[in-house]
Amino acid sequence: MTDTRPNAPLASSFVPGDVEANLYEYWDSKGYFAPNDRTDRDPFVVIMPPPNVTGELHLGHALFVTIEDIMVRYHRMLGDPTLWLPGADHAGIGGQWVVEKEIAKEGLTRHDLGRDAFLERMWQYMDLYRGRIREQMRIFGASCDWSRFTFTMDEGPSRAVRRMFKHLYDKGLIYRGERLISWCPRCNTVLSDLEVVHRDVKGHLWHIAYPIEGSDEQIIVATTRPETMLGDTAVAVHPNDARYQHLIGKHIRLPIMDRLIPIIADDAVDSSFGSGAVKVTPAHDPNDFEMGKRHHLPSITVMTFTGEMNENAGAFQGQKIADARINVVQQLEADGLLIKTENHNHSVGHCERCGTVVEPMISLQWFVRMEELAKPAADLARTGELQFVPDRFKGVYLNWMENIRDWCISRQLWWGHRIPVWYRADGTYIVSEVDLEVDPETGEPVHQDTDVLDTWFSSGQWPFSTLGWPDETDDLKRFYPGSVMETGYEILFLWVARMVFLGIEMMGEKPYHTVYLHGTVRDAEGAKMSKTKGNVLEPTALADEYGSDAVRFALASHGSPGVDMKLSLPLIEASRNFINKLWNASRFALTATDGITIASEPGGPIRPAADLSIADRWILSRIDSVTSDVTRLLETHQYGEAGRQLRDFTWSEFCDWYIELAKVRLRGDGAERQATAQTLHYTLDRILRLLHPYIPFVTEAIWGVFSTGETDLIVSEWPTGGPRDADAEATMDALFEIVTRIRNARSESNVEPGRWIAASIYAPNRTDQLQSLSGEIAALGRIASDQLTFLTAAPVPDKQDAVIAVGDITVILPLAGMVDLDAEKNRLEKELGTAQSEIERIDRQLGNENFVTKAPEKVVNDLRSRREVVAEQVAVLQNRLGELA
Repeated sequence: MTDTRPNAPLASSFVPGDVEANLYEYWDSKGYFAPNDRTDRDPFVVIMPPPNVTGELHLGHALFVTIEDIMVRYHRMLGDPTLWLPGADHAGIGGQWVVEKEIAKEGLTRHDLGRDAFLERMWQYMDLYRGRIREQMRIFGASCDWSRFTFTMDEGPSRAVRRMFKHLYDKGLIYRGERLISWCPRCNTVLSDLEVVHRDVKGHLWHIAYPIEGSDEQIIVATTRPETMLGDTAVAVHPNDARYQHLIGKHIRLPIMDRLIPIIADDAVDSSFGSGAVKVTPAHDPNDFEMGKRHHLPSITVMTFTGEMNENAGAFQGQKIADARINVVQQLEADGLLIKTENHNHSVGHCERCGTVVEPMISLQWFVRMEELAKPAADLARTGELQFVPDRFKGVYLNWMENIRDWCISRQLWWGHRIPVWYRADGTYIVSEVDLEVDPETGEPVHQDTDVLDTWFSSGQWPFSTLGWPDETDDLKRFYPGSVMETGYEILFLWVARMVFLGIEMMGEKPYHTVYLHGTVRDAEGAKMSKTKGNVLEPTALADEYGSDAVRFALASHGSPGVDMKLSLPLIEASRNFINKLWNASRFALTATDGITIASEPGGPIRPAADLSIADRWILSRIDSVTSDVTRLLETHQYGEAGRQLRDFTWSEFCDWYIELAKVRLRGDGAERQATAQTLHYTLDRILRLLHPYIPFVTEAIWGVFSTGETDLIVSEWPTGGPRDADAEATMDALFEIVTRIRNARSESNVEPGRWIAASIYAPNRTDQLQSLSGEIAALGRIASDQLTFLTAAPVPDKQDAVIAVGDITVILPLAGMVDLDAEKNRLEKELGTAQSEIERIDRQLGNENFVTKAPEKVVNDLRSRREVVAEQVAVLQNRLGELA
C-alpha cells in the first residue's frame, strides 16, 4: 500500500478528514495491530466486549473503544506483545426483535416465513451490520487485530458452546426443571435479568378481605396485581406479629375461587406493609415461589404464555391479563370484599425490547446450578487475585456471588445457539456435541430441542472461545489468561461474573486479572440519551464534524471509572480546540527551527544537555514529571486523570509558556538557538508519544512530518521520566507569577496593551536566575529591555508606583501618571486578601493532626515552605498599603 502519512509541511489547520482514514489504513497495512513476537515481555491481552449486531454503534461503544484503545496503544508502545481481539455478538433476543420488526414492515411474522427462512433473514442482517460495526470502530481508530475478528455464531464459538454445555451437563451442573422465570408475553420467551427494565408505574393498591373459614373474622391483604389472587395457595403473616398469632394454621376461603387455603407464618413477611398479611401466589411471584417451596405449597398457574388467563382462572379464562384485573376488582367489589383502593406508585418490570410488562411464570427450562461455580469466582475477589476498578465494585460483585441463584439458560427464540439436546419419542434425551438425526444406540429418530441458549452463555466463554478453544491453539496457550476486561458496570453480573466462573471451570484459571468498569454516557443535564427525547449524540456524526480524536479525547478526559459521564457539544468543541492548539504549536516548532540541525538517534531527538537556559531546564523537568505521573496513572487505570494532566501540561505549560519563552531565545545566538530548538523538539517528541493513545490520528500526522526517529509513532517507544529540577521549577514558578502580576497590574491601571513600560525587580534569593531570564520577562511583560533593572537593595517605591509581591520578590512598576491610587489600593487589598486566605487554608491543613500524620512527608514540607513564601508576600503587601495610606 502507498505510504499515506503526511510528508509535506503541516497545513495551516488540522482537517481530520484529510488524514484519519488514510492513517488507519496505513497502520493496518503495516501489521501494527497484531501482537509482536517478543518473548521477553508478558503479553497484554484485551478481549473486546462484542457489540450486539443490532444496528449502529452508540456513544457507549465509542467510550469502550476509546478506553481500550488507550490501554492497547500504551502497552504496544511499552513493547508488550499486545492483542486486542475484536468481535461481535449475535444478540439473541435483541437481534431477533430487530429483524422481526423489519419483516413486520412487509406484513409478515417469523411464523409466516418459517424457521429456516427466518434464520436466512437473520444472517443477512448480521452480515450487513457486522461490516458496519467494523467500519465504525475503524473510524474511531480501534487498533485491534482484525485478522482475529470473531462472531459469537461462528463455527469455533458454536462448537465451544456445545462442548461447554455437555461438560456442565455431564458434571451435573446443568439440569432441566420447572422454576419461576421472567416471561415476555410479546416476545414469547424467558428473559434474563438484563432484559427486564424496571420502571415506576402509577398504579393502585387494592385491599381485599379474605374470610376466615369457620369464623366471622376476615384477614385483609393488599396487592398491586389482584388478578393473581386467582392462583393464591396461602396467606402469610410474620410469626411474631401479635395481631395474627391466633390465626396461624387456620384456613381462609379464597374469594371468587371458593378454595380453602392455609394461613402460614414466614419470616419474609414485612409486618409494616399494608395490613401485615400477604397473599401467596407461588406461580406468579419470585418471593412467593421461594415461600411456597419452604412451606410445600402447590403452585397454580392462572396465565398463559401469550398473556391471557387460563383454565385455572375460572370465569376469567381467555381474558387478557389487563382486562382480568379490572374484572376481578369489579367482582370483589360486588361481593363486598374490596375494602379500599389506594393510588400506589411501584416498580414494574418491562421487556427491554418491546416494552411489554413482564410476567413471573413457572416454566420448564434449562438451568445451571450456580453454588459450586460461584464459590471459586468469589474467592478470587476476596483474595485480591481479581481486581476491580473502581474497587467499590468488588463488594457489589461479592454480594451477587454470595446470594446467587440458579441461572436459566434456555430461551424460546429461533435466533441463537440451539440447545444441544435431542429428544427420543419417550421424552428422554441425549446431550451431544454433534448434530443427531437418530439415536446412536437404537437408530430411532430424534429431534432437537427447539429452544436456544441465553446469549450470555456463549459470551461467557468469550475470553477463551475467541482464542480457539476447545482446540489447544497457539493463541490459547499464549494469550490466555488475558489481562484486563473493560466493560460497563451494568453488566458486571450478567457477563463479567459469568466469564470469571466459566473461565475457572473450563480453563482452570481466571480469564483476566483486572476488571475495569466504565459508566454510562449521558447528556449535558445527566439524562439518559434517548431517541424519543431527541438528546442522542451519534458518534460517527460527531466524528465527521469534529474529528475522531476530538470525540475520543472528550470521552477519555472527562470520565472516571465506574461513574456516569455528562457529554455535551461544548466539551467536544473544547477537545477539538486542544487538538488545534497542539497542531499550531507543532507548526511553530517546525517553522521556527527550520535550518537548525536537531541532534538525533534512531529513537528520536537526543535529550539536550548543553547551553540550557533555566526555561529549558524547567520544561525538561516538567516533561519528566508529567511522563512519570501519566505512566503511573495509566498503570493504575486512571485514564481520565492522565488525559487531564496531559491536556493541562500541553496547553498551559508547553504552548502558553514555553513556546513564548522559546520565541525569545530563538532570536539569540547560535548556542542559544541550538539549545532551545533541541529542547523544543525533544519536548514535543515526548508530548506526541504521551498523547498518542488518546489522540492517535493527529499525533501520528504531526509525527510523520516532525519526527527524526526511524519508526512510526504507533510503535515508537514509550518515554520514561527522570528526576525533577527543583531549582529551575521554583525559578520559573516565580517568573510566571511575576509576569502574570505585571499583566494584571497593567490591565487594572489601564495601561495600553502595546505600551512598553519600565520595571525594577528585587529578588534577594534569585537575582542571578531571574536576571538570566530578563529577555523573557521583558518580552512577556512588555517591559522595555533597557528599562528592566535588578536591584541589590530593598526598594523604596514612589507613591504612584505599582508594587507586586511574589514571596520575597518585589517588582516595582513606575507608572507615574498612569496609576489610579484608589484602584492600586483595591488591587493590593485584593491580593492581600487572597494571600491571607491561603495562609488560613494552609494553617487548617497543618493544624489537622490526621492530615499531618497520614499525608506524605513531601506534601507536608511543601505546604510549610509555601506558607513561608506567602507570609513574606503578605508582609510586602501590608507594608505597601501602609505607604499608600
